[in-house]
Amino acid sequence: MIIEIILIIIILIEGFVIWNLNRKVEFLEGWIEDVTERFNIVQDELKDIDSTGHFEADDEIGSTFKGIQDIINSLSDIKGEEDAKKS
Repeated sequence: MIIEIILIIIILIEGFVIWNLNRKVEFLEGWIEDVTERFNIVQDELKDIDSTGHFEADDEIGSTFKGIQDIINSLSDIKGEEDAKKS
């Protein structure tokens, strides 16, 4: 009888732990999707801003613009496998 009570308590604790971890994982997945969407928006806006190539062609502004593009591209590399398949 005592063993059964202990096993029930252990099962309840494990159920709570699994539920709590699942809730946290779902929250983080949503956060990652939001950040990925923001990266995509910033990349699209940079492409729209320099659609004529004037920023990239200018020496002083071009180096800064290129640096910003490189940073955003390096951040987009960490998006994950699913986004890499879309590209």
